[in-house]
Amino acid sequence: MSKDKIKICEDLADIMPPEYQDLVEDATYGDQDRGWKDVGSSKELIEQHSLCAGCPESIAFRYVLASLPAPEDTVFVGSTGCTSLVFPHVAVQNIHSLFGNQNAIASGLHRALKVRFPDKVKDVVVLAGDGATVDIGLDMTLQSWFRQEKFTTICFDNELYANTGGQESGLMQKGFVSKMAPVGKLFDKVRLAEIARESGCHYVACLTVSKPNRVEKALKNAILVAREFGPTFIQLYTPCILEIGKQSMEGLDEMKDAESIGGRFVYKEYATDDVKKFLKEKDEEAKARKKEKKSAKA
Repeated sequence: MSKDKIKICEDLADIMPPEYQDLVEDATYGDQDRGWKDVGSSKELIEQHSLCAGCPESIAFRYVLASLPAPEDTVFVGSTGCTSLVFPHVAVQNIHSLFGNQNAIASGLHRALKVRFPDKVKDVVVLAGDGATVDIGLDMTLQSWFRQEKFTTICFDNELYANTGGQESGLMQKGFVSKMAPVGKLFDKVRLAEIARESGCHYVACLTVSKPNRVEKALKNAILVAREFGPTFIQLYTPCILEIGKQSMEGLDEMKDAESIGGRFVYKEYATDDVKKFLKEKDEEAKARKKEKKSAKA
């Protein structure tokens, strides 16, 4: 966990693009306490994207990238969808898989990295939409959990197929009418968080991205737990404002409504007893580091 991987050769320093020089100078690589507050000040965090203006997924991407415990030793596995438009803009290793097989790819990748780097921690993080996770890719998602593969799965839940016209997905809410689901969905939203828990995930969180501190905490918990125990899952509500008929500035309000009392995205978190004890120890270690840093500055 250091900046060693992005050092500039002294002989080439004067001809390197200023963007790369800024990356080396300002990167938060090596800081295990990095978080969402670093958004906007760290060059390896997403500076730009090709998503729609006001897209909640772009907000989610920023918080996720900012909260990675070790971005230089992390590999994302993505799938076809709006998320695949963002990965070319980030300075974190990533693989674009076929639609739905991202957890199968991640399984093989994590095992290969463990063989190639036996003495180094390499985090694999799956990030895909609801279509790739619960519809087309559900089989491979579940099988990775059944096998207890040690990586984190993140679902950006749009509650529909956002980049192909607004078809219904298994995570669409019952009765919702979209452009390509004119009669409305006929069955309830699939309870994916509960399925993850029952399928062997050691840590599960379901939330929106309206509160960055929650996203940061959930992501760090999920990755740290995956390293030690096994599969973890995070479900983030990232509504497609275009497909649900909202304006670009209304995404935040939509998420806040969804997480209000009685809403379908009221914050939920599950962890096994062993994981709870583990996370408590990690919290205490983080508090000690912050106290030490504060004392050093004083």
